Amino acid sequence: MAEESSNAAPPVHTTNEVALEMMKFIAVTTGYGKGGSAAGFAGKGSKSPEEYAESLLQLFERCRSVINKDASNKEKS
Repeated sequence: MAEESSNAAPPVHTTNEVALEMMKFIAVTTGYGKGGSAAGFAGKGSKSPEEYAESLLQLFERCRSVINKDASNKEKS
């Protein structure tokens, strides 16, 4: 059984990978894009799969813009 070297470089993550992880975290912890209704209110109901996918894509784009903005600010420093 081979053991990993403690000198191994950490994996490199692209901005898209970081944005995707950020989007997944937000979506899972908040229920983002699922719709849902509050107790006692008969709302519109849950979103269609297409609407849910569109919400997640919009969230991913927002996460990418934040990550890219942060990366460009670090480069200027």
